[in-house]
Amino acid sequence: MIRRDVLIGAGAVLLAGGAGAYGWRSAVGAMADYDRYIADTRRPLSVDADSIDLVRYATLAANGHNTQPWRFRVTDSGIAIRADHSRATPAVDPDDHHLFVSLGCATENLALAATAAGLPGEAEVNAEGGIEFRWATGRSLQDPLFAAIPHRQSTRAAYDGQPVSAAIIEGLRNAAEIPGVRLVIVTERGPLDRLRDLVIAGNEQQMGDPAFIAELKYWLRFNPRAAMESGDGLFSASSGNPLLPGFLGGAAFDAFFTAAAENDKYARHLDSSAGIAVFLGESEDRQHWVAVGRACQRFALAATRAGLKTAFINQPVEVEALRSQLSSLIGEPGLRPDIMMRFGHGADLPYSPRRPVAAVLDQA
Repeated sequence: MIRRDVLIGAGAVLLAGGAGAYGWRSAVGAMADYDRYIADTRRPLSVDADSIDLVRYATLAANGHNTQPWRFRVTDSGIAIRADHSRATPAVDPDDHHLFVSLGCATENLALAATAAGLPGEAEVNAEGGIEFRWATGRSLQDPLFAAIPHRQSTRAAYDGQPVSAAIIEGLRNAAEIPGVRLVIVTERGPLDRLRDLVIAGNEQQMGDPAFIAELKYWLRFNPRAAMESGDGLFSASSGNPLLPGFLGGAAFDAFFTAAAENDKYARHLDSSAGIAVFLGESEDRQHWVAVGRACQRFALAATRAGLKTAFINQPVEVEALRSQLSSLIGEPGLRPDIMMRFGHGADLPYSPRRPVAAVLDQA
């Protein structure tokens, strides 16, 4: 109640100083405009899709903090994907592990879209994590996961707590089969509770790190205007949070973003989830991180196709001291866990923003 009163009071001041509703809309923008913006970024591929269309579909992939840390270059032989280190998140991802997982997610979207458009290819990953998607011959062939690409989203909210059938779980497992990647799916309540406790332990450590807090705040977008202008970041409405002007959102974040509040939120999110998927690369290198990205993207697309929501909960992966506990808990001691993702049935929320293709494309 105190938090709500503070926000209402601050909003009243803004309205009084900005000619009422017009002042508010000028500060935050309109969700109707945002919806049109999203519809354009996620429009279906045309029948004569070209390389630019394929890059757009690749950018709809999951990625850490929605930083979209990728660059694309179209050549006569295919499409190259490279890391954009200017969009790295060193506080939460000091070795760029999540960055290269994100490139893997984009690679999988690209491969699915290219095959559907009659431009199939093969992706090769070098030791530095650079990806070359080279054209091959073949006919148009739509993988069932392709149609889910524009509908997939990370839904960072509570789910409905209902279980998922064994048949759907098996379908998710089969969809995510990628060489060099292991997948552990946990659905039993006892192990889920222990994983929840690891997430909360990781959150406690991260919340005590000023660099982590500052980095997260940098990527927050508190209103549709800011989200459309940047085309990236964590849009508040996509997590079910209220729309606020930037200065008010920043003040609310500073006042109410606490370890206790975040711990409570993650406990509710995990207790409402049907299960957790943990992805592990068989080696700790960039090539395997890209492979993990491809696997988790396929998992998320299969979940979307099955009517499920997904969201990353990577605290036990990001906090190095907790990784061995996580690996042992899921029966994979000695391997580094790479990605944790929860899943379940949940409500639709606004999609996250995306930058235009021109902003991520390099000249050949």
